[in-house]
Amino acid sequence: MLRMMTWNIRTGGRDRTGPDRRDLVCRVVTAQAPDVLAVQELRGFDRPGVLAGFADRVGMRPYLARACFGQPVAVLVRPPWRTRHAGAVRRPFHHAAQRVELATAAGPLTVFSAHLDPYTGLRRRIEAGWLAGAVRRAPGELALLAGDLNTLDPGTDHTGRMARLPAAYRRRHLRRDGRTVDTRAVARLLAAGLVDLWTHAAGPADPGGSAETGLTAPTRHGGGVEFSGMRLDYLLGTPALAARLRDVHVVRGGDTEYASDHYPVVADLDLDPA
Repeated sequence: MLRMMTWNIRTGGRDRTGPDRRDLVCRVVTAQAPDVLAVQELRGFDRPGVLAGFADRVGMRPYLARACFGQPVAVLVRPPWRTRHAGAVRRPFHHAAQRVELATAAGPLTVFSAHLDPYTGLRRRIEAGWLAGAVRRAPGELALLAGDLNTLDPGTDHTGRMARLPAAYRRRHLRRDGRTVDTRAVARLLAAGLVDLWTHAAGPADPGGSAETGLTAPTRHGGGVEFSGMRLDYLLGTPALAARLRDVHVVRGGDTEYASDHYPVVADLDLDPA
């Protein structure tokens, strides 16, 4: 069984003014013990020794993608899972996207950690197209895109959460008409054939994917005034990968309420290391 986790840890787990949250971040990761961790908002992690020190504390091997304008992202892998190839997705993302190919008994698994543009839906849609192309080029049938996509899902009514957002932040999630919720980035990835593992696990009886329990931002005490109870963090897999899903859930409570303004999302997949 492979445990996959994605988490935006907010500004590298350390605020410019306020508490250092890195110990909390490490405790959450250690408690969940993911085999693969896609992590976003790694401010300062591109400095010598920072990512290596974090990886050592959680017992994983790190692969970092540096940012063009925003903050780095990474994929971390726990032994005995073996990395075949790793590298950044070479496009001018606002933040970044990292690709890691793992050896599994069922064939290669390619994992992407991505963080889409926080400000405009058009830019997110373009970045989603780059990611869809990268997934298409991945070897084999097993691929997983994980990360903070900064986009509301196209299958849910978002009227209430839009009304609760301050106007300055509401604009980030609306199209140019100022009324229509911009879900195009996630919609483009789904149209490319990826499966939203959250809604896939819920099944046809709950097509919204248990919308309230799936919310990933904000946490209770980690900040996040730009959120109003939103699902922005996703695990999207190819159909062959989705068929191996055994469980997916948002991790809440305890240290997660203080470690970041986003909750982690964890999925268990029926895969074994090669």
